[in-house]
Amino acid sequence: MPLGKANTERADDADWPAPASQLSAARKFLKECVGSNTETLLLPDKDADGLCSGLIIYHSLVHLGLSPGNISVHFPSKGSNIHAPAERAAIASYGARYVIVTDQGSRGGPSIVQGDAQTLIIDHHWSTAFPEGALVCTAAHCPPIATSATLAYDICAPLLRSGDVQVGSRATAEKLNETLEYLCAMGTMGDLGTSFKWAPPFPDMRECLRKWTKKVLGEAIGLINAPRRTAAYDVETAWRALLNAQTPRSLIDPSSSSPDVRRLFAARAEVKAEVDRCARRPPTFSGDGRVALIRISSPAQIHPLIATRWSSSLKGARLEVVMCANDGYITGMTNFACRVARAGAGAANAGMKRKAQDGVEEDHNSETDIIAILNEYASRVPGLGEAMGDDFARGHKQASGGIVRTEDFERLWQAMRDSQAEGASAEKKRKTASKASLKQKNTLEGWLKKP
Repeated sequence: MPLGKANTERADDADWPAPASQLSAARKFLKECVGSNTETLLLPDKDADGLCSGLIIYHSLVHLGLSPGNISVHFPSKGSNIHAPAERAAIASYGARYVIVTDQGSRGGPSIVQGDAQTLIIDHHWSTAFPEGALVCTAAHCPPIATSATLAYDICAPLLRSGDVQVGSRATAEKLNETLEYLCAMGTMGDLGTSFKWAPPFPDMRECLRKWTKKVLGEAIGLINAPRRTAAYDVETAWRALLNAQTPRSLIDPSSSSPDVRRLFAARAEVKAEVDRCARRPPTFSGDGRVALIRISSPAQIHPLIATRWSSSLKGARLEVVMCANDGYITGMTNFACRVARAGAGAANAGMKRKAQDGVEEDHNSETDIIAILNEYASRVPGLGEAMGDDFARGHKQASGGIVRTEDFERLWQAMRDSQAEGASAEKKRKTASKASLKQKNTLEGWLKKP
């Protein structure tokens, strides 16, 4: 199969998975990076989509001629991000001329690297602001929103097919094609689930899925996601295991000679034990019934897993969001993850109401916007949004969260607890008035007037 084979329905879709101008600029950036053959720094995110998109870029650059010795990889420390001052200093210490960021999320502010370094951001998280001076290629505004792995795959495939760069032998190209395809599949299913339907405009992965099977790819995804969830937060282990794997099946062999692969299994067991310890904590609800909160205290990054688990089963007439808050991940901070309550009736009802308020026909498939919901609650407490800063309400509209000081999180939750369901106040007044009326009639004068 030719490299980068796509569904035929994509032929006229020039602005997917990102605007055509951004895709073209990203490819030009990568070609210039290869041509310079100088220090290059990759900044991939820690999950399956981030690791796979970063490795798609890595393998493509090497195949196109960039020396592996000129490529460095940096992962922010536990609980931090590439925008934090300490991480900026660490990034600058590499002295890279080219910096490529994949799946890290975006925000406004100063450039990631000061000086002459050029920066490319490849991402799909919702944002309208980006670091100064960065070249941005984002899928966030081109529905259906592609993952960062799919976006990286789409950027690189035309470069590897073209004849104006070194592409190596046919056998090497075929092996690269196979690798990039399963990385694209794993990164995408890591975000969208193994049951994801690869319908247009997503690339045609039928041959890849037939060869490796969703079962193998799904197990490999779970394993490479495990180290970053442990208290040790050894993301580099997952990167090395994925980088050195010959096939996805290499990652799921518990008797592997690779210490990195064996560590994947140990990490998965650690995470499972911690989830089992914390998952049965009972939820509490916001005053308006829209948010369910599960509180845990764990040094492991299991709050997204628990939020996801509860989101598929927790029900409520008004329930829209399931939130898991973890005050044990980083001292003095609360890390929280939010997911749409799939089993709750509130998500669909709220979506239909928002559509109606906007003068649009009701739509039973309307999406709950968690970012907007979190910001709306925060706005009820003067100064709270500013106090929580840029690490609040990050990510996607349907999978958001944040890292905030514990005292600020408690103020946020208090605002949620104090909230009332829309119409509840008027209903309460009506019932109160009705009771008062009945009480007023039950007087001596009232009885004397009865016939």
